[in-house]
Amino acid sequence: METTISIKKITRATIKSFIKKNEGSLFIKVRSMFNGMTDGVEETKDEFDEVVYTDRTVQYTMGITGAWFVGSSRDHFEAYEDDQFRGYIVYNCCGTFLLAIKR
Repeated sequence: METTISIKKITRATIKSFIKKNEGSLFIKVRSMFNGMTDGVEETKDEFDEVVYTDRTVQYTMGITGAWFVGSSRDHFEAYEDDQFRGYIVYNCCGTFLLAIKR
């Protein structure tokens, strides 16, 4: 059962700090992502995977494969919590993903 919780305003800095504090124990669930073949956002598998770190396009991925931040106030953030994980939902024109740690 998924729920979202409300807390203080969540910003890009909040997400960046969460990633840094939880390095090595992060999970990602990519719900949807941009597909250039169809020129649109498509749903993907809906399960958590351990984060795979990357050094490519760190400005837009914060070093996480599957994450994509567009910047310029076009990313939207929500707190996330379910029975097993807690973290943040990030959504923008490139898709939606969750970054979380195990409870």
